Amino acid sequence: MSQFESFNITCRDGYSLSARFYNAQAGQKHSCPILICPATGITKQFYNSFAHWLSLQGYDVLVFDFRGIGDSLHGPLSKSKASIVQWGQLDIPAAIDTLLHKTRASKVILLGHSAGGQLLGIVPNYDKVAKVVAVSGSTGHVKGLKGRTKLLAPIMFKGIFPIARHTLGYGPTNAIGMGENLPKDVAREWAQFCSKPGYVMNAIGKTVHEDFHHAIQIPITALWASDDEIATQANVKDLLRLYPNADADMIELKPAQYGHKGIGHMLMFKKSHQNLWPVMEQQCRI
Repeated sequence: MSQFESFNITCRDGYSLSARFYNAQAGQKHSCPILICPATGITKQFYNSFAHWLSLQGYDVLVFDFRGIGDSLHGPLSKSKASIVQWGQLDIPAAIDTLLHKTRASKVILLGHSAGGQLLGIVPNYDKVAKVVAVSGSTGHVKGLKGRTKLLAPIMFKGIFPIARHTLGYGPTNAIGMGENLPKDVAREWAQFCSKPGYVMNAIGKTVHEDFHHAIQIPITALWASDDEIATQANVKDLLRLYPNADADMIELKPAQYGHKGIGHMLMFKKSHQNLWPVMEQQCRI
């Protein structure tokens, strides 16, 4: 028997997203289902083990591929018109409504990984979210980066992406170990949003004309690892300041405390680090 149900989500503009639904397996089901929103260039398969584990804890769970990524890429990548702004304005809202329809719940818990936890301020139906758990969530501001990523990001944003936009027609992130290759506008916006503090706030008044950051008053918890080169303390704080009326909290995870050599930006969802899963799940409770 499959751990999940595969289906498609239809967004307001007609775009189809590939999704998986994990039905709660425990006897006592939690009232709020969990929507897992992926990181930039990361597919739903990456979260499979974690999503199944959440279902065993009594949660209905939905995870999907953003447009232009994984099974939500339709046609050649170079022809994709997907953007990060569309992820926030169209994809996440459709996923929220779909999960509520499937579960008959009134609100969802949004568990976002990196970019997946950074876009609620431009999500029109933000009022259907009861709580946000932003795993490795930050603005990714280049000046707040650390280590190898601090050196690599300017090369990628100012050199590789602009050149590849015209030569390849997409952002070649797979070759440098940063997930799936990206639609050109996703790559462009990623570079633009991280070049200044505030991430998606850099699009307000340009490609985004509805800003809900100040209206959001729900709990937002950012979980970040001390060895994360992207979601550093400075960049996590930069994200949470965008929600002045939210009940915001930061939780730092130190690898040694959990018996790991490292956690970084990606490892929290790996089976090798599943002793961190109860920490994430605890923050999802209402």
